[in-house]
Amino acid sequence: MRTVTKKELIDRIAEQVRAKHVLVKQVVQGFLNEIIEELARGNRLEFREFGVFEARQRAARIAQNPKTLERVQVPAKRTVRFKAGRVMKGKMQSTRVPTA
Repeated sequence: MRTVTKKELIDRIAEQVRAKHVLVKQVVQGFLNEIIEELARGNRLEFREFGVFEARQRAARIAQNPKTLERVQVPAKRTVRFKAGRVMKGKMQSTRVPTA
């Protein structure tokens, strides 16, 4: 498995749509910024067939440090949950991942 960066995706998109990298970068960054803003407001984002992003509240809990076995209080926090949509699920099941 390799890591694909935002820059690589921008380069691919710019080539596919024959647009300037600067313009594609502004659009992609604007899109990501809007996702962040909506999740920060507590809204749910649904992209049909791709997936759903939701802001969730995790309850406070008591965890255990594995080295010292000391109990530690973990405060409540907000997290993001992503649930894959139908097309993504299908693609993930039909695409084989090479093993090392």
